[in-house]
Amino acid sequence: MLNRKGTILTLTGILAFGLLTACDNAKQAPDTGGHGGNHEKESGSRETNGHSEHAGGHETASDHYNAAFTWNEPARAGAESELTIQITDKDAGPVQDFDVNHEKLLHLIIVNRDLSFFNHIHPDYKENGVFTVNTTFPAGGEYKLFADFVPKGAGGTTLSEWVQIEGEAGKPSAIQPDSSLIKQVNGKEIELSLSNTLSNEEVVLTYHIQDAQTKQGINNLEPYLGAVGHVVILSADAEQYIHVHPLDEQSSGPQAEFATTFPHSGIYKIWGQFQHQGEVITVPFVVEIQ
Repeated sequence: MLNRKGTILTLTGILAFGLLTACDNAKQAPDTGGHGGNHEKESGSRETNGHSEHAGGHETASDHYNAAFTWNEPARAGAESELTIQITDKDAGPVQDFDVNHEKLLHLIIVNRDLSFFNHIHPDYKENGVFTVNTTFPAGGEYKLFADFVPKGAGGTTLSEWVQIEGEAGKPSAIQPDSSLIKQVNGKEIELSLSNTLSNEEVVLTYHIQDAQTKQGINNLEPYLGAVGHVVILSADAEQYIHVHPLDEQSSGPQAEFATTFPHSGIYKIWGQFQHQGEVITVPFVVEIQ
């Protein structure tokens, strides 16, 4: 991946694999180019030779776009790096226009190999399909980048690529299901419940958020990216990606509900993100789906 003859590191994500985008309403509805009540799902892909192929000839919006991830110099752990993302169409022409997707034109999700690191950031749009952002990786090793965006007039698209970051690697940890789906983060106690744990069945994820000390429900959550919260889900191998938006975007707590479908059995890590008193709260859970 690293070009030793120059200072440019270029990584091209031809296609997202295992893309699932679950939006506001669990009911199926035509794609409107945004997230106003549609539940869009794309799945059944596998990665081969650095690219993705969708099983059974199923074509998705992602089949029509490419993403190239480029650093101005090799990215190294602990040092801030400028990342450029170039979005092109299937004819290698730059994508010029994007629809706003929950207040942003592009959401960038970054995880490491064992999913112990998670970052959700928003690159700035320049022009001609080019986005840039400065970011820092905590340790060396493999990371996966997910560029989540909506080309104007098209469906939601996610393109991804594994990248290698220079520097000393962190100690890997096993991804194990949580014995309890209650965690405390930044003075908040967050409980997650699932309506079921079956694959290929609609599941409602319900978060209950309360003050960790007083146990009083927090009913003044602030909109985060235009909604009460957002949820990103990855399978343990990071091949299945699910970005879920709440059923009631205008809710302010203490409960927030999200509807989605897990495409296969196995272990998944779920990151819920909420905002309270100007602070974004990120809470991870690991579950096993039958």
